[in-house]
Amino acid sequence: MRILLILTVLVFASCSQQQASYFQDAEFENLMQKLADGWNKGDAKKAADCFTKDAVYTEPPDKQIYKGRDELFKFFGGNEGRKSAMKMTWHHLVYDEKREIGMGEFTFDYGGKVHGMVIVKIKEGKISNWREYWYESKLEWEKFTENNKF
Repeated sequence: MRILLILTVLVFASCSQQQASYFQDAEFENLMQKLADGWNKGDAKKAADCFTKDAVYTEPPDKQIYKGRDELFKFFGGNEGRKSAMKMTWHHLVYDEKREIGMGEFTFDYGGKVHGMVIVKIKEGKISNWREYWYESKLEWEKFTENNKF
């Protein structure tokens, strides 16, 4: 009986450790904030480093598509930087650890304000797939969402 109890505890501990190997909510939030910080500081390398080497970044169906970290580095401003400042603010971030899929609502300003959503796939702690949808609007986030706040 004692051996059975010890084996049960060991199996449970092993399963708990396996579940803990998933990328966690806090890690997802940190990754997405690191990306926003890179954009907000004009640091293309910091932003691009949040993506896998073979990442795919799109705005469906074919408004924009970038493949690979090197291409994203150039898109984010490269060594020269962007002509004007970018400002990314996250409003909600949600992460499904088992599927390794996360989402976020955002406001992005780069010469024009947009509010949108992104869904991302995480692989080995980095963004492997990014798909975004957005609306251009001069409204601040609070006014943009005033009829459905949460």
